[in-house]
Amino acid sequence: MRQIPVYLITGFLEAGKTAFLRDVLDGGDFADGQRGLLILCEEGEEEYDEKALADMNFSVLTVDSQEEFTADFLRTCEKHYRPKRIFIEMNGMWDCKWLYGEDLPLSMAIAQVITVVDGSTFPVYLNNMRSILSNLFQYTEMAIFNRCTPQMDLLSYRRTVRGLNPRAMVYFEDKDGNPIDPGKDVPPFDLTADVIQVDDIDYGLWYLDAFESKDRYEGKKVRFRAKVMKSRRLPSNSFIPGRNVMTCCAEDIRFVGYVCKAGFAGDLKPRQWIWLTAEIRYEYQKEYGEEGPVLYAKSYELTGAPEEDTVYFN
Repeated sequence: MRQIPVYLITGFLEAGKTAFLRDVLDGGDFADGQRGLLILCEEGEEEYDEKALADMNFSVLTVDSQEEFTADFLRTCEKHYRPKRIFIEMNGMWDCKWLYGEDLPLSMAIAQVITVVDGSTFPVYLNNMRSILSNLFQYTEMAIFNRCTPQMDLLSYRRTVRGLNPRAMVYFEDKDGNPIDPGKDVPPFDLTADVIQVDDIDYGLWYLDAFESKDRYEGKKVRFRAKVMKSRRLPSNSFIPGRNVMTCCAEDIRFVGYVCKAGFAGDLKPRQWIWLTAEIRYEYQKEYGEEGPVLYAKSYELTGAPEEDTVYFN
């Protein structure tokens, strides 16, 4: 059975979701006459041209409350409208994690999740609604920051998103929709050294940079302090050296690290602290679901825990 693709556009009120989605629908890619359904979970100042959508064979439906937006509601929509694709303009304040799990009707599949963010208000939301932002970015495939200026700390914005979801693509636009390239972070450690020394405070920055900057780290050696974690899913010669990272708030701390292959893995105990020296290679790992950094251990030294166990991405 062919599943109905569901395109989810999420973000806070007045972030620019309607303008973005309107551009997508006006672009012609979905003007093939197949039945579509546009579900609006909030109403902002921007509006859709419902006549133009009707001409494209799209129906428009508004949902007034989070309680109304359920799996049964989607099943009813499918039965009534018989859509071949569904677009949802989601209210970013609603908690709809069920969309990504087993509660989503079997006849539907999430095709794409895009989060639209107003770059000018992002710091305010980050300071006051971190847990909600965490929900927004956790499942997104693409985060689009609009209304940006080069004076904004766009690299910090990108680190925030990638810290919550390393696989998310992040784009920046100015108020006219023109792209802004913030460049790459300049890491606070020496990339030209024979062995890159990563201080405790910089672990989070190195973790993110290593994931997205293969050109910087392929074949390089790195040394950092890490806690040993082991998993039954890994071979006996592998473990995960990493750190606890605060991704959003004090209630949202998680352990992050890369798979490390080591002949001495059997000598290590879970939760031991070590100084690890390893070579970085990029390989497909089923734990990542894609290509990513894999550490090949060269040596280790037992050590004590750092003064501060938790590190940050910013």
